Amino acid sequence: MINRRQALGLAAGAAALGLAAPAVTQGSKKVRVGYLHTLAVDGQIWIGMQRESFGKQGVELELRQFNTGLELFQAMVGGSLDMLATGAVLSNFPARGQGKVFLINNVEFATAQLWVREDQGIKSFADIKGKRIATTAGTTAHVFLDTALRANGVDPKEVEILNQRMPEAVTSFISGAVPAVALWVPFNIAVREKVPGARKLVDAGAFYPQAAIVGGWAARNDFYDQNRDVCARVVKGWVDANDYFIANADEALASLQKNNYSQVPLSDLREQYAAQKMFTSAEWKKLYGDGTVTKWLQQVTDFFASVANIPNPVPASQYFDTKLFLETAGA
Repeated sequence: MINRRQALGLAAGAAALGLAAPAVTQGSKKVRVGYLHTLAVDGQIWIGMQRESFGKQGVELELRQFNTGLELFQAMVGGSLDMLATGAVLSNFPARGQGKVFLINNVEFATAQLWVREDQGIKSFADIKGKRIATTAGTTAHVFLDTALRANGVDPKEVEILNQRMPEAVTSFISGAVPAVALWVPFNIAVREKVPGARKLVDAGAFYPQAAIVGGWAARNDFYDQNRDVCARVVKGWVDANDYFIANADEALASLQKNNYSQVPLSDLREQYAAQKMFTSAEWKKLYGDGTVTKWLQQVTDFFASVANIPNPVPASQYFDTKLFLETAGA
């Protein structure tokens, strides 16, 4: 949890970006934010904390880390979070009427990947029929896996999905208990290092933009309705962090590696950065305005509605508020 007392701990990160030590604005609005510790989800958050992007907007983020987007939404629906940042699950719970989507981080371009073990006889999609594939159901990896199988002539019913938390799914693959795993970065690093014979069969980039998976932010329904101005301030802080990140990627990644990803080699962090597709706020405004983002969200919602049997799912055009970003970004 990052709170007012711990804010000074970000001073080193700010210094790495050539900034003064961050200060918390007196009278700022505290917002409880859940997140996943993967670059595609929390990259802009940490850059924003280092640059005091959110604090300058009068918002104090109290951050809490989770392992999956499912856990994030469960916590938010339960009332312990005001908003969250996550991956493909962004298209799940809001379709059930649980959460308002108001900000998109990126397209998870190649962050989801399918790895196979050739030493267990899998060299192509033809070999994967009837085999077990470990993944975390209801997440970015699961959505990607379904798309990849169908695109390569394999009915998802022709494989056995082993539903595990991602660390356990990767362990199952490394140990040889399963011959395939659908994962998201940075779990590919462990696979690559510990199973030299493993091969990446495909990543989500092969299906962009037709089957793009986006990640971003959602707020609890009542919080969004009552604090739309606060959400707008979060958007402004995010815009500053996002556009700085894109314009100064080398410096930003070095700072993130030093202060937030010390266990990840800088080369691996750069690989994670390349695996996502980021856009400037000006580019996002066009994608929000022409309906592209809404279409991307709806595609994943359709998957969840089918697989999870969501009755009468709320369409993305209703659970995704494009107006807030369009009115706020650049204002």
